[in-house]
Amino acid sequence: MDLPLGDATVSVSLPDCDVTVATPHGRPPVDVRRAAMDAVERPHGSRLADLVDPGDTAAIVVTDVTRAVPDDVLVDVLLAELERGGVDSDSVTVVVGLGLHRPMTDAELREMLGEHADLAVNHDASAAVTVGQVDGVDVELNPAVADADVVVSTGMVEPHQYAGFSGGAKTVVVGAGGESGIRYTHGPEMLGRDGVRLGRIEGNPFRDWLDRAGDLAGPAFALNVTHTPVGIVGASAGDPRAVVTDLADVARDALSVSVDGTYDVVVAGVGAPKDANLYQATRAATYVALGDHDPLGPGGRLVVPARLQEGAGQGTGERRFYDRLSGAESADRLYESMRDGYEPGAQRAFVVARVLREHDLYVTNSGAPDVVEDCLMHARETVADAIEPGSDVLVVPNALDTLLV
Repeated sequence: MDLPLGDATVSVSLPDCDVTVATPHGRPPVDVRRAAMDAVERPHGSRLADLVDPGDTAAIVVTDVTRAVPDDVLVDVLLAELERGGVDSDSVTVVVGLGLHRPMTDAELREMLGEHADLAVNHDASAAVTVGQVDGVDVELNPAVADADVVVSTGMVEPHQYAGFSGGAKTVVVGAGGESGIRYTHGPEMLGRDGVRLGRIEGNPFRDWLDRAGDLAGPAFALNVTHTPVGIVGASAGDPRAVVTDLADVARDALSVSVDGTYDVVVAGVGAPKDANLYQATRAATYVALGDHDPLGPGGRLVVPARLQEGAGQGTGERRFYDRLSGAESADRLYESMRDGYEPGAQRAFVVARVLREHDLYVTNSGAPDVVEDCLMHARETVADAIEPGSDVLVVPNALDTLLV
């Protein structure tokens, strides 16, 4: 079988194992531009052109390189709609919602945004300004977002470990937010609450806080898409809550797979852009083990092929993730020590430690085996090298695009 690895695939053969492949039934891809234009023309709520006045300033918050969002097309559609309302591109700033990830390079911005790259600025969380509070927590924003007359966002509605599904207000509140909100939403108190889990929106305290912060900070209008491994399969626009609900239903229908029984090993594929660094690639393992249904038996192992050309990652959050894991004696001790709190960005170390308490994690085919070994995980050259002969194996070719139920 072929599994994703970077922008390509790697061939895997497990002749001595009993192998089951979890493949969602999917959904046919759509023409992204046509779907985006249709969504903007028939939004949930008012059209964007009706939300602005001539001469207004606008901020469009977009996702960064870790999300496979067709932002060149989405931004182009949004700029045309803003111009219809009397706002030309000279009054628009495109803010790259980095959260605590590394800044995007000029070359990456050109590749992502095409002719609109000259409108883009990288978000700097340390420069965020406070615009209000939700539940006593400061809501902080990029100054260009805070000062804009209207805030718009793009985003990908896909399964998310904490928010249930990403997209909606998350692009602005987290991507263009400050450390205060990130620290609160990604802290042990929030992540330990009932309802904070993959694939759940209703009754999810994490998603609820994001949405209420979005009411305060924006976006007033969201244009989001959802995808499967074959590409973009839906678009929705307008009220951010309605957009997430709409596309989450599409994603659930396309990505859910029923799994019975337990397995010795789960091979979780990830691919680009998420396998560029260990911080992002470990999502494949946590999505499996901490999802609606953990298919691993006691002592089972997770295997994730990933390129890791950026090592652990280069942003603030990624460095904190690496420092926590590489400095730990064991997963148990790390998890217990982090229950008292941690700095924003380190939450992925907390969640990974939670998984490592129950399961071994092997990362294969990477260019950074030393980084893997530093972080309480095991590096192997190939997927086959990480699996004992005779194992009962579940292969999830696209773990971030599969909901095991």
